[in-house]
Amino acid sequence: MRSLLYSMLTAGLIAFYGGRVCPVIQAASIGNWIFFLVSTFLAVAGLRALLLHRIVLAKSDDAQPQKQFILDLFLFFLGGIATGLYPVMAYGSPAANGLKVFVGSLSLGFFFSVELALHRERLVAINACRSGASLQMSSRYFPVTRKFAFIAGACVVFTALIISAVVVKDLYENISLSAGPEFWSRSLYWIAIDLFFVISCFAGLVILVISSYARNLRLFFNYQTQTMEAVSQGDLSSRVPVVTNDEFGFIAQGTNSMIHALAERTSDLKRTQEVTIMALASLAETRDNETGAHILRTQRYVKELAEWIKGVPQYTDLLTPQYIDLLYHSAPLHDIGKVGVPDSILLKPGPLTPEEFEIMKKHVVYGHEALQVAVDRLGDSSFLKLAQAIALNHHEKWDGSGYVRGIKGEDIPLSGRIMALADVYDALISSRVYKPAFSHEKARKVIIAGKGAHFDPLLVDAFLALEQRFIAIAKEFQDGKRLKGIEKSDVSMRQAST
Repeated sequence: MRSLLYSMLTAGLIAFYGGRVCPVIQAASIGNWIFFLVSTFLAVAGLRALLLHRIVLAKSDDAQPQKQFILDLFLFFLGGIATGLYPVMAYGSPAANGLKVFVGSLSLGFFFSVELALHRERLVAINACRSGASLQMSSRYFPVTRKFAFIAGACVVFTALIISAVVVKDLYENISLSAGPEFWSRSLYWIAIDLFFVISCFAGLVILVISSYARNLRLFFNYQTQTMEAVSQGDLSSRVPVVTNDEFGFIAQGTNSMIHALAERTSDLKRTQEVTIMALASLAETRDNETGAHILRTQRYVKELAEWIKGVPQYTDLLTPQYIDLLYHSAPLHDIGKVGVPDSILLKPGPLTPEEFEIMKKHVVYGHEALQVAVDRLGDSSFLKLAQAIALNHHEKWDGSGYVRGIKGEDIPLSGRIMALADVYDALISSRVYKPAFSHEKARKVIIAGKGAHFDPLLVDAFLALEQRFIAIAKEFQDGKRLKGIEKSDVSMRQAST
């Protein structure tokens, strides 16, 4: 449809232009002239439709815009020959007039061919972006600067040729037919009309080409900026579509290489963080050999709870995928402070005395202080900052009766509130030397009884909605499953579960 529109525009403009530069056409039947032009450029559009797939669409994506330009320019060239020959063959017009008509037709064809090629380049880019395909870059390409210089130079040349043809024609008529001042006045009037028509046409064509070129540039820049924006937000899977074999393609390719390198470095850092956390957690595990897969279970409980409450408006901004992932990997450090509790208390098979329990409660402080050493070196943005908050606050209670700070409600960090419920539930369903394992139903009643007292009411609701997931996790990671020796860690709920 785009090609058909441009073909008909060419026929319409040449119908007027040909009549101005070729007086013989003005004297002949205008109807026949218009009919011939419409038929000719309809044939051009039809021939293009027949050849498009074989010459353009069957080629590689990077070659299609160039093939499109060559095909369209060649077809407009054929149409130009036909329109130039018609007045000479049909009306005996001088060959010079036929040449002017040919140049006019070819000039219009050039602008329309450029716009169709730019449109094809845009389609190739959009389709490649949607399909996720990337062009194979080649060191041999037509630079963007040369494209622009070529288009600008051709615009100047064709515009100058057409204006010259009109001016020379009008001046020739004035010299050969001059009959006095009145004729000169009338001739100048027609010269002005002809120049206005030609300049208006070519100004419109130049604007058309520049607009199409600008759309392509805007598209390529948008791909680049959108990807960089995504990367700045932490999405290292984002890539710039490589859709042109030119400077933009190489810039996109270079950007993607940098993002890939950054993703690899980030992945290495993330693995280092995870290994560090698990190494520290396994240190606490060596002090207590009764908790089995506690780390693995509480990790997953924490993640399930966080995923559920992220739908609550007040937590949507906080509980991003990145935050939940960090929460998941930080959870194993909640009892790291137990390395500072004496074995006589930590491993005592019976209930703790009040004095012993006071010592046990200090493990949250020990954990906080131990992690603070690392945070001081790495800064507040350290991945250990969240683990530190969990270690310090996971024994606080919603009603303020917890330890060690005695804070309550939403003053307790969300990470601590989530860990508290996950930790208590797992302690309840786990067997200890001082108690048998509770059934899920019995543990469920304890959790419900703690709603609004021990636990955040919203998290209790989340637990009830997720209890089948909790059961499945507990079954999958039963005590005794030691995945690479890092799955045990906690007896923090000795008092809570008795």
